[in-house]
Amino acid sequence: MSDVTRAKHGRPVHHWRRDLVELAALLTAVAVADAVANLIGHGPDGPALLVISAVLLVATAGFRTWWARHHGHAPPTGDTGARPPAAVREAGTSEAASVAPEAVTGETVIWRMRTTVRDEPGTLAALCTALAGQRVDILSLQTHPLAEGTVDEFLLRAPAEVAGSEVTRAVAQAGGTGTWIERADAHDLVDAPTRVLGLATRTALDAAELPLALRQLLGRCTIRSIPAGSVGAGRAEEAAPVEGALEDTVMRLRAPEGGVITVERPYLPFTPTEFARARALVELDARLGPRIPRSKDVLTLSQGNAITVRRADASDLKAAKAMHERCSPRTLSMRYHGPVGDADKYLHHLLSPRFGRTLAVQTASGRIVGLGHLLWDGDETEIALLVEDEWQRRGIGSELLGRLVSMAVEAACESVYAVTQSSNTGMVAAMRGLDLPLDYQIEEGTLVITARLDATPVKSQLPYDEAQTHQREHSVRD
Repeated sequence: MSDVTRAKHGRPVHHWRRDLVELAALLTAVAVADAVANLIGHGPDGPALLVISAVLLVATAGFRTWWARHHGHAPPTGDTGARPPAAVREAGTSEAASVAPEAVTGETVIWRMRTTVRDEPGTLAALCTALAGQRVDILSLQTHPLAEGTVDEFLLRAPAEVAGSEVTRAVAQAGGTGTWIERADAHDLVDAPTRVLGLATRTALDAAELPLALRQLLGRCTIRSIPAGSVGAGRAEEAAPVEGALEDTVMRLRAPEGGVITVERPYLPFTPTEFARARALVELDARLGPRIPRSKDVLTLSQGNAITVRRADASDLKAAKAMHERCSPRTLSMRYHGPVGDADKYLHHLLSPRFGRTLAVQTASGRIVGLGHLLWDGDETEIALLVEDEWQRRGIGSELLGRLVSMAVEAACESVYAVTQSSNTGMVAAMRGLDLPLDYQIEEGTLVITARLDATPVKSQLPYDEAQTHQREHSVRD
């Protein structure tokens, strides 16, 4: 009989002919045993022989049982042609755990990799085989079709001892060209459609989110907004046509207000797929028009005065200019580092949501007495404060600064910097009050203070960034 037992739907197939043969063999064995017992039992040494035979049978049965337990599951020495049984593993465990437990229990790193391959059948399979040879697990894959070839973007998990150069070398041997790789983290595990939808939602709720959404969509890049007044009509058309322009590592998009948004990423060319996604976000922003969250936060100063902290935009331009008129020349000079007469010219830029976020401090009578700006300066972020003289040294500057830093942390900024004069002790004290690592640079009386945000666990849930208006009262200490 063959060692291979056929099965149907995962269960052995039983045959009635085999059952009849086994029953006939059992009856024959009983008849033979009865005949032998009668023959031996009537002899002179019959009882002793029967006892010895019984002992031998028991010993034989015991040996057979031991042999079956120790050798019944040994792998066959030859190939029978049957499919080996599937490995049994607990639910929730990975296939790699059943094959190579040391690869899972050891330290791993996450890589983001891009490579260009020929648009031919089998090229992706060759890449996957090369990565498997390095014990690299593919977590996600996106394809970016090109005119010639395809850009494959991978999110990989690899053993810590496997260097990025080893991965790129294996990919190159498998046919990948122009390979780029960098370390990633757990935040990159979100799939592309979910990330794009989240960025679109943020852009829809707040116009100031567009530069941040583009940066998070496209990775490390430099984003600049050029107002419509900075370029002539002809130059604007040439720099950014209605449908946008893509030039290798630079894309230009028509800003909703008529200016130009340029995105540069020198280390990695943009693909048409990325260009289409970025253009869709800009078009969504243009269709929704100017908007900022209209909620506010009511605070009570230690002196008993009630103030309101809220988001501000270009509609507050008149009130901001009125605050400038009430500020002393020294206060304006400490803030703008230039001629006091030019201070009003900066407000159009500062209050535009295209260049960052602005918080305004408003009194019960409706006057603006303080402004705090979080400005997107290319791939860096600047913080700037201005508090009217009469309202200084009441904790308003520290309150604004803390909220702006919380907003920068939520926007995934790595650091923020403030430019002031070395004699501005109030700004220096406020920055030191953040309890963050600070770097100082002084040049010709100008002080640049940079706060690194990667060391802070700040996760703000600011009421003025929520959908509804909340009011709360607390004391703001000096």
